Amino acid sequence: MKTFAYVLVCLSCFALWGCRVGPDYERPVFFSNERVEKALELKPTQHFPTHQIDFNDPVLHSLIAKAHQNAPTIRLALVRLRQARLNTKIAQASLGPTFDITGMRQFEKQSRNMDALVNEDYYHLGFDVAWEIDIWGGTRRRIESAQANEVGAIESLKNITISLSAEIASSYVQLRTAEELLKQARENLTIQKGIYQLTADLYATGLSNAIDANQSAYLVDSTKATIPQYEYQIASAKNTLTYLVGLLPGELDTLLAESKTNLITQPLPIHLQDLRSLPVRVLQNRPDVRAAEQNLIAQNAAVGEAIANLYPQVTLSAFFGFESLHADNLLNHQSYSYSLAPNLTQPIFHFGALKNNVALQKELKAESVILYEQQLLQAAKEIQTSLVSVEKETVANKSLRTSYMKISQAASLTRDKYKNGLVSYETVLNSEQRRVQAQTNLIQSNSNLYQNVIQFYKAIGGNEKQK
Repeated sequence: MKTFAYVLVCLSCFALWGCRVGPDYERPVFFSNERVEKALELKPTQHFPTHQIDFNDPVLHSLIAKAHQNAPTIRLALVRLRQARLNTKIAQASLGPTFDITGMRQFEKQSRNMDALVNEDYYHLGFDVAWEIDIWGGTRRRIESAQANEVGAIESLKNITISLSAEIASSYVQLRTAEELLKQARENLTIQKGIYQLTADLYATGLSNAIDANQSAYLVDSTKATIPQYEYQIASAKNTLTYLVGLLPGELDTLLAESKTNLITQPLPIHLQDLRSLPVRVLQNRPDVRAAEQNLIAQNAAVGEAIANLYPQVTLSAFFGFESLHADNLLNHQSYSYSLAPNLTQPIFHFGALKNNVALQKELKAESVILYEQQLLQAAKEIQTSLVSVEKETVANKSLRTSYMKISQAASLTRDKYKNGLVSYETVLNSEQRRVQAQTNLIQSNSNLYQNVIQFYKAIGGNEKQK
């Protein structure tokens, strides 16, 4: 009868094995595809842009590759991913029984003042087996939660990788912008020194006045003052890049000097008119959005685990081994011993802790739903903002390029006329100041255009070549 009872308990447990209490996960839908397409003004396609964030710049490509191998932020994300994988394995291990080897020699002598005198001296060796049967799916929900956290760690690693690539590209553009501004400042200084020398010669011969000489000297000194600022910006950008890559200051100087052309003086290697050719799933494509969804999946599973704790828990424990009063016959077949003990635990009164825990997990799930929605909204905002910034900066850049070409020609003609005494120095000064400002504005606009495209790639979650 006892054996029959044990078998009956086991069969009942296995009959209920497929049960998992709590809600199964369903992705919440906040925005229809039509709303996303309209809000972002998309030209629907099935593919993401395939341009790489390195902008066909070998030095930038090398920097990003080095950072992916060496940067502390990447290594930290990898450590956290390994932690998540170990947590998944630990959770999976709890689904099956545990086996332990036990060995014991017990000697007990009770007090002579007790009613009964018992002397126990025996040996014990064998296997202890314990198995908490996952009837209601609580353990499986815990595994589901751990697996979601593991996937979330993978998405977090992808997000950190994309963010790091974008940050390196941004700092690289800042470096090249400062270098270009420094180059132009030095060239302008040469031009302005020539104007100053001409003005000084005219003043020495009485054909000019002290005001013109002082103004031309002021222009030279003003340009000289910008050079240390640009040199500082270059040093700062280099230090930022070495930090992001995971190196010490100066250790990237050789690599950075390998570039033969300045990135921001080159046209963008992308088709700006095609940037809105994106699939509607662009919001879900971002790793941070996918990570937020995995957090929601994990919390949904936590609700099921909390509900499972309200139901009876069945544990099977067993012992198989040997027991004897004497060590010399411990391993004799007559010393063989076993026990099987099914155990049923039904929570009755926990002062509301179990029910309140269910309510708490549901509220945490509600929070995760809102955070997931918030992440989708954040993605939509960043994508639209980056697209508009690229489009508007492109228009501005064309105008600045045209205006710089015109003012540059005008400044050259004005200098020639000044040499021939046809215009005053004030005309030269105004023309030169406008030329320098137009040149600076154009360089900065080129830089902004690259920065905005970098933010666009970050906003859409990278591209297919990075996945």
